[in-house]
Amino acid sequence: MKAFQVEAAESAGVVDVPEAASGEGVLLRVKMVGMCGTDLNTYRGRNAMVQFPRILGHEVAAIVVENGVDLAAGTAVTMSPYTSCCICPACLRGRMNACQRNETMGVQRDGAMTEYIRVPREKLYPAKLSIKELCLVEPLTVGFHAAARGRVTGEDIAGVFGCGGVGLGAIAASAFRGAETIAIDMDDVKLATARRAGAKHTINTSKEDLHTRLQEITNGRGPDVMIEAIGLPATFRAAVDEVAFTGRVVYIGYAKETVAYETRLFVQKELDIMGSRNALPGDFREVIAMLEAGSFPVEDAVNAIIPIDEAARYLAEWSASPGRFTKIMVEM
Repeated sequence: MKAFQVEAAESAGVVDVPEAASGEGVLLRVKMVGMCGTDLNTYRGRNAMVQFPRILGHEVAAIVVENGVDLAAGTAVTMSPYTSCCICPACLRGRMNACQRNETMGVQRDGAMTEYIRVPREKLYPAKLSIKELCLVEPLTVGFHAAARGRVTGEDIAGVFGCGGVGLGAIAASAFRGAETIAIDMDDVKLATARRAGAKHTINTSKEDLHTRLQEITNGRGPDVMIEAIGLPATFRAAVDEVAFTGRVVYIGYAKETVAYETRLFVQKELDIMGSRNALPGDFREVIAMLEAGSFPVEDAVNAIIPIDEAARYLAEWSASPGRFTKIMVEM
């Protein structure tokens, strides 16, 4: 069967691999797979967790081929791409999303950009959604998990740094939970999409002073929750600087260099500072509920839908111009 594989840095294409007709798990016909920044970094050879060659694909929409316990053939599903060892400290605390030995599809192990895959039943989530919507579920769960980590409620004002795929999920999650949500970015197009995803306020930091605008919006308090979904030292620090006293700061992005803090604010504000990784089953169910309610701008969140034979060309173009795409979906 066909698969899309990265052979080495900046070298990728369609290859033939053994069929997935036998083995354990529910047999799925893959319909669509999303590509995100993680896949771009893999293609560029900048993902230290990847060993080549690697089949990409962790954002999946598929159709059940064989009965999967309680899933009839023809059922449309999305899936969780993570593994859990069940014995590490995170797993023993019920936080399998942060498993010490996790292997994500398309990263530490081969992914779903193939014609057929087999997946354990407990990793599958059926939903009354379109194939495109199903393909958006997993990337949105990452932002939803960050909102859950930040304990965002309808009583909060929540600020989110970054309106890319992950940040957009955090914005949608905060709004879905009833929070007055502030989207922060330097791109007016992304900020417009953030408004359609539920942001009540937007701040373009290339045109406006961040501190002044946040103080205006929050009546001088600062946001109750700040979610960082960019991964820059400046935004890592700004989250701590701008959050309200006794507020919560959640980091999803990875800073690519050492971040120097004024640690006095950690204590003086008595902050809760948290990391957020992957997603839990409850996050998948919450995203599906939001999409089924029709409260997310699906069309705006996807830049291109392409056939598998075009995937290598689009990755090369994305690598040459990173700002050109946020979400590419590959039809299988």
